[in-house]
Amino acid sequence: MVRELDIEACDGRTLHAYARGGGDLAVMWHHGTPNIGAPPRPLFAAADRLGIRFIFYDRPGYCGSTPLQGRDIASAAADAAAVADALGVSDFAVFGHSGGGSHALACAALLPSRVTAAVSISGLAPFTADGLEWFAGMGPGSEASLRAAAAGRAVKEAHEATESEPDFLPPDWAALDGEWGWFGSVVGPAMAGGSAPLIDDDLAYVDQWGCDLATINAPVLLIHGGGDLIVPSAHSEWLSRHIPGAQLRVLPGEGHISVLPAASVQALEWLAQA
Repeated sequence: MVRELDIEACDGRTLHAYARGGGDLAVMWHHGTPNIGAPPRPLFAAADRLGIRFIFYDRPGYCGSTPLQGRDIASAAADAAAVADALGVSDFAVFGHSGGGSHALACAALLPSRVTAAVSISGLAPFTADGLEWFAGMGPGSEASLRAAAAGRAVKEAHEATESEPDFLPPDWAALDGEWGWFGSVVGPAMAGGSAPLIDDDLAYVDQWGCDLATINAPVLLIHGGGDLIVPSAHSEWLSRHIPGAQLRVLPGEGHISVLPAASVQALEWLAQA
């Protein structure tokens, strides 16, 4: 069973949180864009086998969480700490997919006494990353969306009024036809109130993150599909060179979604060992 509750952030906002399981290892899931924070059903069996307690929350603006104007990636750390405190969790690992990977790494950087390990799958590197051609290798839809964000809120809002197909590979569509069709249950609610939280996410990705990833002292695992057109694998490759001791696994031929059935259970097993 998944327990849902509303908690109060340090500034009085409401954060809608989730908890599942009662294992000794708490893992906080950081969702992608646009998703809500509900736990990833395809990982339930592995979590139960490994004794993992999942904790989660909707980022500001999504579903039951109050919007936070001008939020940056670093703001996730205070919210994650508030959720963990409310659930009675002192130490926890973080696990993020896509844009959730960026937020998970920020937590690892800013909560060094609490985050025990971090996994980022298909995650973005900072927009200010030296030596990385940030848009290189993105499909046309992903590049247009994030370039619109880089041009400012008004341009991004206008872009969201248009429609485009996601830059998925055939393996991505195949994964969505399988158990990772679970994404349909978290994308719909995330967009039910409009595109504002998605816009806030994308604006944060192309701004200063507000944290220094080089200060992370927890073990970090970076996983990426080598064919990813939403977030090219060069982003995780850059992260692996700039986060001390980070491990990198690039899966040839996998895309933004298909990398999850290929590697997410292994990622949970790595967290349990780390």
